[in-house]
Amino acid sequence: MATSQTTQNRDDILQLPTHLRLLSLNCWGLKFLSTHRHARLKEIAHQIASQSPPPEIVGLQECWTQEDYLTIRDITREILPHGKFYWSGVFGGGLVILSKWPIEESSMVRYPLNGRPAAFFRGDWFVGKGVACARIRIGGKGKGRGGVVEVFNTHLHAPYNEGAGKEDSYACHRTAQAWEIAKLMRAARERGSLVVGTGDFNMVPGSLAYGVVAGRGGGVRDVWRVVWPESARGSAEKGGLEGKVASSRECLDVHGTTCDSRLNTWRWSKALQKDLDRGREEHVDPEGEDWKAKRLDYIFFGDNAAEATGFSWQVEEVKVGMTMRHPELKCSLSDHFSVETTLVREQPDQPSTDNPRSQQPTLPASTYDQILSLITTYIARERRQRKQQLTLFWSSAVLTIACHIAIWWSPRNYVSFILMFLSTFGLGWGVLMGLMGFLFVKTELRALKEFRWEVERAREADGLIGGVGEGDGVVVDGDGKRSANS
Repeated sequence: MATSQTTQNRDDILQLPTHLRLLSLNCWGLKFLSTHRHARLKEIAHQIASQSPPPEIVGLQECWTQEDYLTIRDITREILPHGKFYWSGVFGGGLVILSKWPIEESSMVRYPLNGRPAAFFRGDWFVGKGVACARIRIGGKGKGRGGVVEVFNTHLHAPYNEGAGKEDSYACHRTAQAWEIAKLMRAARERGSLVVGTGDFNMVPGSLAYGVVAGRGGGVRDVWRVVWPESARGSAEKGGLEGKVASSRECLDVHGTTCDSRLNTWRWSKALQKDLDRGREEHVDPEGEDWKAKRLDYIFFGDNAAEATGFSWQVEEVKVGMTMRHPELKCSLSDHFSVETTLVREQPDQPSTDNPRSQQPTLPASTYDQILSLITTYIARERRQRKQQLTLFWSSAVLTIACHIAIWWSPRNYVSFILMFLSTFGLGWGVLMGLMGFLFVKTELRALKEFRWEVERAREADGLIGGVGEGDGVVVDGDGKRSANS
């Protein structure tokens, strides 16, 4: 019986691909807001379909409309016959997963913390951001763990205030989201699956959210830092290049910058973009210094248990892609470039005794303290806002009653009109503030308390109870290694 099972496992392994090509891209497909949206996404699909060798699993972000999704599906169907558009929130999460192989299972996991409805002009809360999950069997007819890839595609909350010299008021939300996707990837790796995490994480290497993904993701690794371990941790503008300013070409080839590159036309000034629309193209020297370019898009992967499958996956190559222009419009295909990687299946010389559970990097005590401090500060902020919102609610109720009473003694019709207008406006505004204070903030505070509990329990599980623990002085990098702080 054991021999038969071993033979079956060997046959399944032989049916697995030797290479796995992955691509992640933020398409910038906001309906009514993104310039040349449909034409750009159509060209993105053509570029994906014409790649050689073609990608086999693709994660897209900001593909908001069914129209664009169906267009991409039609064009890429030959190489990526399977796909899933993920529904979420009021306007949709904008997440898509395309695959060469059938998607056995899928789910959309909403983030408990995801912006505020009052910030309607930003839209993060309304789109219902979360993690698009897909279970894909890439080869073999058996039910062995080695042929399963679990894909997690996401788009974390944007910082917004980062470039204005202000505090990032959404740092707590993004950190909580990083914690959630890290949990999902860790659980998948413990099941023995090959784990792939793609998306626009809106974080730079070395940030708090990045450390959470690398430290709590069960050993997942950032493919770029596997190949380029000395790459920049941020833009030169933010000190990520340690005072040096790399050229645009070096930013792409070495540092993996996918956003705000000088080579991306959507970073250009409005005047230059208008000139481009008129057919006058600005030449950009790729050797020029690039202060603002940064890496926000990632592919993380976590290998399945080699002792159970007899093989492992390694990063063969990684690159920034989709840097070409639209052939007619001459603009960049998106305001982001893609990140692309190839994983290769290898059979180790010696049987591995590694276990995903035993090799999980942990976070240093200082990182746990930073997260808990962030949560505490944000809870205090939300309680202040809730108090203000409820004060406005009761004030509007008093104003409405006062206006209705005053109408009885109104000397003129126009005065009655003004009083009615004030009471109606005040009542509407007050109801909105009441809904925010009584319902939304209350819900958010409960989610924050849950997040805090999880962090505290994880801190205890890592043996870091009370003050400085053994985790101090240890940094978890994106390649899954632990190294001492200098």
